[in-house]
Amino acid sequence: MSIAQNRFCINRKIAPHLSIESFFRLVNKCGLNKVELRNDMPSGKVADELTTAQLNTLADEFEIEIVTINALQSFNLPEHRSALLQKTEEMLKQAQEIHCHGVILCPNCSANDRRSAEQKEQDTLDALLLLAPLFKKYQITGLVEPLGFGISSLRSHLLAQSIIRKSAAPYKIVLDTFHYYLSDIAQAEFDALIEVNTIGLVHLSGVEETRLKSTLTDEDRIMLSEEDKLNSKQQVNNLERLGYQGIYAFEPFSSQLNTWSEANIEREIRQSIAYLQN
Repeated sequence: MSIAQNRFCINRKIAPHLSIESFFRLVNKCGLNKVELRNDMPSGKVADELTTAQLNTLADEFEIEIVTINALQSFNLPEHRSALLQKTEEMLKQAQEIHCHGVILCPNCSANDRRSAEQKEQDTLDALLLLAPLFKKYQITGLVEPLGFGISSLRSHLLAQSIIRKSAAPYKIVLDTFHYYLSDIAQAEFDALIEVNTIGLVHLSGVEETRLKSTLTDEDRIMLSEEDKLNSKQQVNNLERLGYQGIYAFEPFSSQLNTWSEANIEREIRQSIAYLQN
């Protein structure tokens, strides 16, 4: 299978100890030009201590395209509405300033969430309706990412697609191969009902742990290999078969990434791309 090099993207989570400049340089060295930035890195800021001008200069220097900022957390909790509006506008303003195309929205994922399934669905729709004018104002795409954990308030990509359709707003779905694996959506049902043009981004990681699916956490997420229990390569093949032509972003999460050198990161990126393309 041949996936064009410019369809691969690197999430900054892979390089938690690298400065943005070093991260951009490494991505460029790998022959890639797309990144995802985050607001949960050690600095707690999307751009660390860089000014907008400094970040844009580095992006130009290394020919980097910023695909998303990740993420607006617990966007579908009604008690957070006022804070959510402020946080969303701040993030969208920054996204616009750094020429970023999208902002990711993650649902509440807490064992303390006692809402009914119906209430969670309604609250998700209400939040998307509330935020839609802001996304339109800043001309940024909102990317809704279902989380497959059992405690998640939005696990299903098909349900996310349905809620987005009800919102009548141009949101897209993030399909994460880890969360798709955890969500237990039947493959036949997914293939029959998914509208591929609603998928705005695919997150890739791999898991080699053999524990029960229900016990897996972000800590288990590394890069791709033949031992991957998520079958991320097969998921990619299926998405390509269904007509997906968008971006694949590598998003490993394990704390072992803290020990990776730049050479380790480069090797893992190149090996994962080669594995997908062979």
